[in-house]
Amino acid sequence: MEKPYRRRDLLGIRDLTAAEINGILDTAENFREINAREIKKVPTLRGKTVINLFFENSTRTRTSFELAAKRLSADAVNISVSSSSVTKGETILDTALNLDAMQPDCIVVRHSSAGVPHQLAKVSKAAIVNAGDGANEHPTQALLDAMTIREHKKKIKGLDVAIVGDILHSRVARSNIHLLTKLGAKVRVAGPGTLVPGDFQHLVDKGLEVCPHVEDAILGADVVMILRIQRERQDSAYFPTLREYSIHYGLTNERLDLAKKDAIVLHPGPMNRGIEISSDVADSSRSLILDQVKYGVAVRMAVLYLSTGGSMVSA
Repeated sequence: MEKPYRRRDLLGIRDLTAAEINGILDTAENFREINAREIKKVPTLRGKTVINLFFENSTRTRTSFELAAKRLSADAVNISVSSSSVTKGETILDTALNLDAMQPDCIVVRHSSAGVPHQLAKVSKAAIVNAGDGANEHPTQALLDAMTIREHKKKIKGLDVAIVGDILHSRVARSNIHLLTKLGAKVRVAGPGTLVPGDFQHLVDKGLEVCPHVEDAILGADVVMILRIQRERQDSAYFPTLREYSIHYGLTNERLDLAKKDAIVLHPGPMNRGIEISSDVADSSRSLILDQVKYGVAVRMAVLYLSTGGSMVSA
């Protein structure tokens, strides 16, 4: 059964309802089959144009948005900051207005400053999709994480999810906390005290727990999500050394043994092997890191489809 998707832009998980999140995930399930075909292309968005406007480096997100557009037969245009007129002094707003004048159907935006996609959505006639804005949100990452969890656990409601690491600077953590608590999971976060913000207290009643130790968060968890240390966003010393971080907060087999026997491990990438996660864990059968990448294409196909006028599939 299909039902209308009433949003033009995808700016964050915070504003979505549980029904909308499930609708996007169900729609992505339909697109997942396309990626397994020998010919991975359908005419769904033929004649549509998607611009990927990335002001930060990216491998997984940018590539999967480009693949998602092309597999739906849309025309995909990639613009990076090094090749844009921003380097000549043009403002981001003027860049967006100029692109908008070319009448694209969707602009996918990644920027190091929080709120940039929201500002562009106010002036653009095209749909705006947030591909990560500063330390604010990364909605499609949370959606692909949820799809990975749902595929392997068959549910999200009632699961215990541990999110460990640099939570302060992580847009992935924020989007996942909003999504997972909306869908009924219990989320425990932990990391160095300097890297766990105090602005999550309003979510405590909705299923979030801030743990003093990493071991407390991982104990009995169904899902263990490890976050990268985002040194590019850190303007001061939040912990003594990388070696000490690895010793006290890194995910090893010993720490993972505290979780349930069938616990799965997620990581948004890129990984700092031997720092926040050991290679033994990253390469183990419990690690679904490459599955996350695989499901990311299907999720972004669904998002592009819905943002350009498609209807959600309801399971």
